[in-house]
Amino acid sequence: MPRKKESDFVLLTVILCLVVGGLVMVFSASANLADNTKRFGGPWFFLRKQIIWAAFGLAAMGYFSRRDYNRLKAAVWPVLILTVLMLAGVFLAPAREHVHRWLSLGRCTLQPSEFAKYAVALFLACYLDRNHSRASAPWGLAVPAAVISFILILIALEPDLGTPILIFMVSGLVIWIGGGKLTYLLAAASLALPLAALEIIRHPYRLKRVLGYMAAMHGNSPASRQLEKAIQAVGSGGWFGKGIGASQLKLGYLPTPHTDFIFPVVCEELGLFGALVLLGGFAFLLVRGLRVARAAPNLFGTLLASGITLTICLQAYINACMSIGLLPTKGMPMPFISYGGSSLLMVMAAAGVLLNIAGQSSINASYTARGTPTMGKDGPGPRMLLGQK
Repeated sequence: MPRKKESDFVLLTVILCLVVGGLVMVFSASANLADNTKRFGGPWFFLRKQIIWAAFGLAAMGYFSRRDYNRLKAAVWPVLILTVLMLAGVFLAPAREHVHRWLSLGRCTLQPSEFAKYAVALFLACYLDRNHSRASAPWGLAVPAAVISFILILIALEPDLGTPILIFMVSGLVIWIGGGKLTYLLAAASLALPLAALEIIRHPYRLKRVLGYMAAMHGNSPASRQLEKAIQAVGSGGWFGKGIGASQLKLGYLPTPHTDFIFPVVCEELGLFGALVLLGGFAFLLVRGLRVARAAPNLFGTLLASGITLTICLQAYINACMSIGLLPTKGMPMPFISYGGSSLLMVMAAAGVLLNIAGQSSINASYTARGTPTMGKDGPGPRMLLGQK
């Protein structure tokens, strides 16, 4: 008789701390904007909505943490079809701020690209689990390459460039962990780089962002004003910050301080110490998530945990790097922390799956004894990224 699943309470605690910290920072970053704009009706507007989404996220996290992750294999193609339909459906909805990224569901909106991040991770985990022996051959990757490329094109047409880049990076890492040759992945990257450059050139606002980033590296320029204000907010916090709610640069100087540029507000109000605590939380999540992947009882769990962990943590660090001038500015929220219902719901649901894999890993006696995954008939274990030679 199987033993009862053991929850990873440390991982759960870190996730809940990130969620609560995000709620605090969303209120701090958005209260002034909501209070000074009549259509929002008061300083609590964004916090109330985020709390509602957090409640749905907790329910989703609880559900997926208790449901055997292996059952997700049967849902791969329905999830992919639903993802494609939602991504195509945004083009039938009215544009918001000249882009097609949201579906209206009554009084709330859903961003399908947030759903697509984890749908691709699930698809890759299932495909590589079933076709592991063919992952090292170029024709063995033809199906995932076609499926992922189609999804990336739909997202890029919204237009959105940051999300396709993130999905592409995570997909490459998951394929490599699953046995794909680095040579083929580098070849795919060499083909993707010119396409990304073309997308930047085709849209003037993207080119302006890149030029603004380059200008900020060489001195003052109107095009670099947004980035300079973000860097100023980061530097003005000192060691321990000005205190919650005391940010000055969120008062009309930073664009979207409660979404894409919430990290500079964290730095200004909580200082270097608070920023390091936040980034340390994601670093812990990265290490813990990869340990869960390494300990998973089968290859599907290894790849799925890797995909979820890398998606969350890469997005967090890309957002932070963008905010401090290490990367050009791009509209990409920080998971758990930034305002956004779709993002919070999906990242918490994905965290529930990760917790379920962690729980099943903890009862795998053969893993616990040896410290390496039990792969069985699924084929050889994951790459050295997860500790295997």
